Amino acid sequence: MLFNIWKQIKKRLRRGKRPLLSLGLLIVLMTLLAMGYHTSDRGSSNTVMKMLQEDEKDRQVHLTRQYVSDKETLSLGLMNANAIIQLMLQHPEWSGHVDQAGEVWLTEEIDDISSSCKENGFIGVDKEGNITLYEGPPKKEKVMRTFFQVDIESMESSLPKSVLKELHQGIRVSDVDEYNSVLSTFSDYAIEQTEKVMKHQEP
Repeated sequence: MLFNIWKQIKKRLRRGKRPLLSLGLLIVLMTLLAMGYHTSDRGSSNTVMKMLQEDEKDRQVHLTRQYVSDKETLSLGLMNANAIIQLMLQHPEWSGHVDQAGEVWLTEEIDDISSSCKENGFIGVDKEGNITLYEGPPKKEKVMRTFFQVDIESMESSLPKSVLKELHQGIRVSDVDEYNSVLSTFSDYAIEQTEKVMKHQEP
């Protein structure tokens, strides 16, 4: 129901209004940021496995589950080289790297919002005008992730007061469709970074 409401609001807002940011570009940038963009994940994993084969010492292993919304990191404990290699072979879609301390970090990318976001995720706006994902209502200020800054004046002149009130109180998102729908709606009011830079450079 909420998802359909936001779709209707979005269609109405786009009539006669040019978005400040390309929605497609915004979603791509947000996805790359959320996923911790790597130019050659498969190559990095092969490098890790080669290193483990050459140096068979035990290493601490960590797994980061990178969701669309946020990330969770788990400690898999101390593992020997063969066990780590087998784990990586069982999950070829994972990327990996070894940090300066010699610990192995594996990353699993999941095209969904996290369980904590599903259970208690709210999208709201902070005092600086940034669209933000919170764990719980915004008033608790438990920030999970900050997205983009919006033009508050433009929103106030275009959106119904009920929608603005809901945004300040926090819009509940329980699945990835609601999450994307709410973000795409407010992306119409996103302030481009280049626009802000130009304003700072003006005499």
